Amino acid sequence: MAFNLRNFSFSRMGLPILAVVGLIVAVIFIAGRLPDRELSEPEREPPRATGALADADRVAGSGVVEPSSEVIQIGTALSGLVTDLRVQPGDYVAKGQPLFTVDTRAIRAQLQQSDAAIGEARAAIAEAQAAQATASRQLALYRSIDDPAAVSRAEVIRAEGEASAASQRLQLARARLDSAQAAAASARTELGRATVRAPISGEILSVNIKPGEYLSTMGGGGGAPFIEMGETRPLHVRIDIDEEQATRLAMGAEAVVSPRGAAGRQVKASFVRAEPLVVPKRSLTNSASERVDVRVLQVIYALPESAKGAFRVGQQVDAFIPAAKNTGTKDAK
Repeated sequence: MAFNLRNFSFSRMGLPILAVVGLIVAVIFIAGRLPDRELSEPEREPPRATGALADADRVAGSGVVEPSSEVIQIGTALSGLVTDLRVQPGDYVAKGQPLFTVDTRAIRAQLQQSDAAIGEARAAIAEAQAAQATASRQLALYRSIDDPAAVSRAEVIRAEGEASAASQRLQLARARLDSAQAAAASARTELGRATVRAPISGEILSVNIKPGEYLSTMGGGGGAPFIEMGETRPLHVRIDIDEEQATRLAMGAEAVVSPRGAAGRQVKASFVRAEPLVVPKRSLTNSASERVDVRVLQVIYALPESAKGAFRVGQQVDAFIPAAKNTGTKDAK
């Protein structure tokens, strides 16, 4: 049967055809946008408790590795250009060891001026002492004459004035010496402050300055500290325990700690202390059920020396700690 365009009705034939075409296009579009339902391995290994804690009551928490001294941010007491940088990340330094030095040319110039002023003041003291001795002998000579007519009263008054003036010049010269010595001591103090030294023995964690860079006592650009260091022998872990779980914690018990994403590399950490202040939560686990509007109890644990290669400062960790007896249901992270 031939198709006759004159007998074509849009309402009876065109609309159904458009509806069928639209349905086919919609099915193809929806099928192409469906998510991939295939199962795949997780991007990182989820944390899990093993050993005695696998089937026991426990408290789970996340934490961050830190030095046992905590991180110390090194600043400078004097502004100036860095003229000598003596450390780099990874160096282990002793207490008092120089870290870097800022430009000391202006301070050394001030010290030279103070030393010159000290020499000038000492010369003035010697001159004033000689003048005082001469005036004192002259006055003593006038006063030792028995005949009042031999020396006029004016000569005696003049000798007394010269002796008093010599004494005042001696006092002034001594005051100038004290001032010059104080200025020299201040310059030497500033010279010592120009060299920044390690406040403790520890490892250099980061260095954010370079020779020739200008440092300000207000801090560096971007808010980064000049140098960060800390005692990494041993390392500590600061574990956050949600306030709702803090009462279940067996305080003082060992913790099982593993690096984030490597649950199979677990070590036992020994209890150090619990911070007295409960603080807002900062360390996140990226769990869908995690609450961030809670406060946490921070518990400090010490990692064994053998675990230093597996843990680094600033690294996130997962931890499991035994729960106290008769504290309720078991918590599985």
